[in-house]
Amino acid sequence: MDQVAALTSLSTKITSTIGGLAIIWAMFRQFIPYELKQYLDALTLKFTSYINPYECFVIEEYAGDRMNRHELYIATKAYLSDHCSRCARTCRVELGKDSDRFLVSIGERVEVTDDFNGARIWWHAYMHAPVSNHNIGRHSDDQRRYYTLTFHKRHRELIEGLYLRHVLDKGRAITIRNRQRRLFTNNPYNSWSSFIKPMWNHVQFQHPSTFDTLAMDPIKKQEIIDDLNEFRKGKEYYSRIGKAWKRGYLLYGPPGTGKSSMITAIANFLEYDIYDMELTTVKSNTELRKLFIETTGKSIIVIEDIDCTLDLTGKRNSNKSKEEGDDGSDEKIERKDDEEKNVTLSGLLNFIDGLWSACGEERIIIFTTNHIEKLDPALIRTGRMDKHIEMSYCDFESFRILAQNYLGIESHKLYEMIRRLLEEVKIMPADVAESLMCVGFSKVDAGMYLERLIKTLMERKEAVEEQGKDGIVEEVYKNNVSNGVELK
Repeated sequence: MDQVAALTSLSTKITSTIGGLAIIWAMFRQFIPYELKQYLDALTLKFTSYINPYECFVIEEYAGDRMNRHELYIATKAYLSDHCSRCARTCRVELGKDSDRFLVSIGERVEVTDDFNGARIWWHAYMHAPVSNHNIGRHSDDQRRYYTLTFHKRHRELIEGLYLRHVLDKGRAITIRNRQRRLFTNNPYNSWSSFIKPMWNHVQFQHPSTFDTLAMDPIKKQEIIDDLNEFRKGKEYYSRIGKAWKRGYLLYGPPGTGKSSMITAIANFLEYDIYDMELTTVKSNTELRKLFIETTGKSIIVIEDIDCTLDLTGKRNSNKSKEEGDDGSDEKIERKDDEEKNVTLSGLLNFIDGLWSACGEERIIIFTTNHIEKLDPALIRTGRMDKHIEMSYCDFESFRILAQNYLGIESHKLYEMIRRLLEEVKIMPADVAESLMCVGFSKVDAGMYLERLIKTLMERKEAVEEQGKDGIVEEVYKNNVSNGVELK
């Protein structure tokens, strides 16, 4: 009993002594010169480094200008969110930016451990309000958040070389997966030039179209998927060959063949945003470059019906003829003014694969057209539109996908008749889908809708045959009239 009392008394004395020394040290620091204080702090840190084998990195939320959040901080927050549910007892739950998904992060001063290549890392989250310079003792509303990672100093090279890169890459992937993807459209020039509105407006992108629901030949569809996978993994390859990390796709074919569905399927497969550019509102090549610079990576830039959007065909020939003429300098000045006020073919080509195309990475550019023959060959050559995808009429394999989507069946006794009709009749996948579209969501009689499709195909076949007969009669009539034969 006496020993316990003695130990208690000793611990009390030690505690009071340490507390007294701390008070004396705090008072002493107020009277020593600033240079000596810095020297003593450095000396203390050097002394403790011999005793403490652990080191600490700090990842601040904002840069020095307090305008932009550090990308490493955002990636770290996303990376640690995967560990919170199984490691941390206290977590923060918030809604991700532009997303309807919940993001879990560690609470303040909560510890989360991570193991990487044999090294143990301890993560902590902190938040503090800096002291105001104008009123000492009061805190401003500018709260600063930061993460600290503590590790043994023998693992410093591993942490700097591999682990931080691992956190950044994994965090970026998680952020992209958790965010709500967006569909952008460009504002007219008069709106954003006044700094009232941004260059791009956006809405949430929630289109359900995927490659599984896309009515297309399976072999051709798999070729596109393989090409997209190669592009997504091609960062080092594009860097090695000295090209911008981008790829161009030209979708061509009659209306209703699924070009828009193909775009949404690509976006859902890659988890990219879509920038739907309306060229008719773009007034100049300069404005086009500004819009392109404002797009982000991991995005698809779409210009639909490019053959109808702008008159880009034949401009080079007309300009060339003007240059070869001798009409004087007035026409040259007028031509230069026109090029500055309008989007030209050369401006669009520079946008696709010129110098400005290298401003950013991991982008896909998609053009759609109903008339590929109307486009300038320079616009769609390899290197600009790297892959040409023909969206053609509905074949039997495409029909089977549509029947699975709309009716939930894989086979039926009427399939053979539909196969023969599709070989004889050209019909759009959109028209086939319209025939298979159910009015309600209750259980349906698949045969009824297949019969409706057969009726549509038969009517198309009869109309084509009748049109062929009319064409033959008309041709005979013209030939006879030209030969002076009187028809009764």
